[in-house]
Amino acid sequence: MACRQLWASRTASYLRISLFNRPFSTLLKDLKYADSHEWVKVDGNSATVGITDHAQDHLGDVVYVELPEVGATVTQGEGFGAVESVKATSDINSPVSGKVVEVNEELSSSPALVNSSPYKDGWIIKVELSDNAELNNLMDSDKYSKFCEEEDSNH
Repeated sequence: MACRQLWASRTASYLRISLFNRPFSTLLKDLKYADSHEWVKVDGNSATVGITDHAQDHLGDVVYVELPEVGATVTQGEGFGAVESVKATSDINSPVSGKVVEVNEELSSSPALVNSSPYKDGWIIKVELSDNAELNNLMDSDKYSKFCEEEDSNH
């Protein structure tokens, strides 16, 4: 393993790329983003919520995801669960308000889905929206990308 990593480091150095901190995270255009690094995909009155590629990249390998109960009420900007990684534990804030109608049970046995597929298989909850106007408080992909660049340059 160490030999492979050394080879990869030398190759990355030769190619002038970084193995660890990717300069650009993946963003999807049809999502809305919160400044606490959660995303939301809205379909009618239903919203799917997860953490962004940027967030999972900074967290490192996710080892546990704390999920809320189905039926719980979530409020925009307030915590509803947590993501535990090898580096830290981070609260998950809801980008929207409403009632939790589904949780991603797959994350109980495969929390690393948050790392490998943050926008597809690694979704965290589905919410029945109580106030669609709250979506105006969120960023589109362009604004979120600029926000991440500014945040990273301040660290």
